[in-house]
Amino acid sequence: MSKEVGEEGQTQHRKDYVDPPPAPLLDFAELKLWSFYRALIAEFIATLLFLYVTIATVIGHKVRYAADQCDGVGILGIAWAFGGMIFILVYCTAGISGGHINPAVTFGLFLARKVSLFRAVAYMVAQCLGAICGVGLVKAFMKHHYNTWGGGANSVMHGYSKGTALGAEIIGTFVLVYTVFAATDPKRSARDSHVPVLAPLPIGFAVFMVHLGTIPITGTGINPARSFGAAVIYNNDKAWDDQHPASSRSIILMGFFTNIWCSGSSGLDHLWGHWQQQHIISTS
Repeated sequence: MSKEVGEEGQTQHRKDYVDPPPAPLLDFAELKLWSFYRALIAEFIATLLFLYVTIATVIGHKVRYAADQCDGVGILGIAWAFGGMIFILVYCTAGISGGHINPAVTFGLFLARKVSLFRAVAYMVAQCLGAICGVGLVKAFMKHHYNTWGGGANSVMHGYSKGTALGAEIIGTFVLVYTVFAATDPKRSARDSHVPVLAPLPIGFAVFMVHLGTIPITGTGINPARSFGAAVIYNNDKAWDDQHPASSRSIILMGFFTNIWCSGSSGLDHLWGHWQQQHIISTS
């Protein structure tokens, strides 16, 4: 009897959960909402603060390390700066914009049909503008050291090829976006009430861990806005040559890999289901 009651309750729990409908490709209605523009402002400010703190940390470390190799925060400190800021900013902006702060995250969520095309493009523009302004503040406050120590721009380190750098960026970006999908999975949120509250923690920790592994290779460019903003302000040919291929290719490949790997209602799932339905109709 107890087994039957348990099975009935479990079945009812499954029935209570309904996948949220996919976001429309073109949602003109949201352009009339203040919440849409409020979200853009949140993404702009969050990315500005993210780049300001992290690039200032990178420049400060290089200045101290040049004076004394036992001084400076080191790779561990830089990784903590990136991961810690993402944890803080995602926590602060999740209720306003979703706390993307990264075009790679926005692109992955767009492929999963979690956000519309308008919102995805607008978020990416706001993130890149925020990144440029954030790095611009660092240059204004630390101009001499900024120019001397490379502006915090990403570059392929000595001893590594561009192919190796691309592979490292793809893996690192996949780890981040897969963590975002897992931490914000609506099925887990419906089952475990603590999951949405803790979401910023694994996301920030993923950023921290990826930076530990890829700082020695590329300086870590898993956030294309971070790479873009630093390259624009530093305005160095090598910075552009090194960051553009890795960031642009990794964000595209990562987006498809993440949607194939992750379960749930995604854009690729929808297209696959539609193709199967049409195939069944045509063969019957």
